[in-house]
Amino acid sequence: MKTLIQKLTRLKLNTKITIVILVFTFLPIAIFSGILFYNLEQDVINESKTYMLYKMNRESDQIATDVDSINMSTRFFLTHEGLGEVLNLAYDGEDSNVRDILTFYHSDVAELERLVNNNPLLYSVRVFSVTDDVQEMMPVLFQASRMENLSWYDASKPAGWHFGYHDQLFSSLITSQDEEIASLVTEVSDYHRGTVGYIEAAIRMKTLFPSLYEELEGESAFYVETDGTYHISKGIAYEPPELVEVLKDAQPVVSSENGDVYFVRKGNRSYTVAVQPMKAFGGTLYDVQDISDDIGNISHRRNVFVGLAVLMLFLSALGIDRIVRAMLRQFYGILDGIHQVQKGDLSVRVDGHGSDEMGELGTQLNKMLDRIQTLMKSNIQREVLVKNSEIRTLQNQINAHFIYNVLESIKMMAEIDEKYEIADAITSLGKLLRYSMRWISGNVSLAEEVEYIRNYVLLMNLRYDFEVILSIDIPEELYDQEIPKMSLQPVVENAVLHGIEPVATDTTIYIKAREGDGVFQIEITDAGRGMSPEQLEKLRETIHGKVQPEGGSAKGHGIGLKNVEDRIQLSFGKDYGVEVFSEESKYTKVALLMPRKTSERKGFAN
Repeated sequence: MKTLIQKLTRLKLNTKITIVILVFTFLPIAIFSGILFYNLEQDVINESKTYMLYKMNRESDQIATDVDSINMSTRFFLTHEGLGEVLNLAYDGEDSNVRDILTFYHSDVAELERLVNNNPLLYSVRVFSVTDDVQEMMPVLFQASRMENLSWYDASKPAGWHFGYHDQLFSSLITSQDEEIASLVTEVSDYHRGTVGYIEAAIRMKTLFPSLYEELEGESAFYVETDGTYHISKGIAYEPPELVEVLKDAQPVVSSENGDVYFVRKGNRSYTVAVQPMKAFGGTLYDVQDISDDIGNISHRRNVFVGLAVLMLFLSALGIDRIVRAMLRQFYGILDGIHQVQKGDLSVRVDGHGSDEMGELGTQLNKMLDRIQTLMKSNIQREVLVKNSEIRTLQNQINAHFIYNVLESIKMMAEIDEKYEIADAITSLGKLLRYSMRWISGNVSLAEEVEYIRNYVLLMNLRYDFEVILSIDIPEELYDQEIPKMSLQPVVENAVLHGIEPVATDTTIYIKAREGDGVFQIEITDAGRGMSPEQLEKLRETIHGKVQPEGGSAKGHGIGLKNVEDRIQLSFGKDYGVEVFSEESKYTKVALLMPRKTSERKGFAN
């Protein structure tokens, strides 16, 4: 994002204005169109969801009606006394006389047949004896061997629901075997004899599950039995097991007491699926509506709209850019004048600048150029005055030689009287004065600064009863390092005043310099009283400018070190400066970090 903003800031003004106009024009259109097409897609999904919910509830009611019809027919056959008596006689192997058989056939069987024929939902209700010792009375009563022609007879427990098999009770010449049927097989039991027969109450599969056989465009269905057997619509365009796996991880978009409705995407296809558990006989019915074409049409319209929008965006960009260029022609004229001024031509003026905002800008530019020329003349005169002042300053500096000559006379008098310590002190004082009062443009070499520190420590030792020993560990090749003038003296002064003086014992100040990876570091360490962690943190914050020094910005504790850091950063940049390390009652170390840079001034101060 930051890189994009940087690139935009480098564009020309007319391009920026064009981009802003296009963004604020087409962005609302893009947002509105995105919302519009999204809502159109959601409308298709919601319409399909509502339809599938209605279809699922309608099928649930129809299936409940079918199951009730099957159950009532089964119960009627189970409670029929005449039928039970015939099955018991067959089980016992007893023969019935012809009169009883004819009576049963013309009364009871006829009654049962009428029950089946009067119920349009039923395919058939058939009773099978467990033996062949029974007189078959079609289409109701059959011998046990007839069951072997039916697929459900292979089941270890024939009782229960069976789906999707063909009626092969008789030869295909007698009964049609094209239709798939489902049935509820129920045992006929006697208290003493056990199972004496089976009742098969059958219904056509297309009656029980009409959605499996309806040939509606975009709609299909499949039924999964509890054992995992699939019954699938013809011409289905997907793999039902794969769709079932997808549904396991999906969340329903609507739920009802009869089941759930899902919206899922599989590959580039979109489906609305009604999942209806069959509480009456187990298994699950899946009704599927493929709405990929409807969603695809919306996507196609969206793509066409995006293409046209991009084309309009391009044409609008060209037109707007031309208009903006014409509007900014006066601005670019002013800009050309500014470029000429940058090249040093201050005589240029903007003509025909008009009375609008651009005209006002041109007028102010002309006034500014007039003012600049006036100021330049004034600056030239001021520089002449400054040079004259510098000459007078140099003349005043000559008076400092009088002080040096007086010090030299006192030094000679001390040597004559053999007061050599006084002579050495005056020599060091003279060098300090000469170094500090000498005007130097820029930084100095490390060698000059170290020589100044030697003289400074020598004079400090005259002041105190204890002795400060100076230990210097600086490689010879680093004495040409460039550092700000008087940058070590405040550090050494702090070491004596705050670290060594409170202890008041002979001690050593260590000065060590090192170089690594192009960075020069000089460390000044004293074995004084050190600082507590709180004092150290407060001093660091003062040096780095996070807090004001105690006692005011001019005389507060740490102001000297802060000034050193400011001067280092002014000379070399913000990546360098001062770091302080200390432990209470042990030591204080101040490190000055600078880039490795050779000074042109390589001699020692004299």
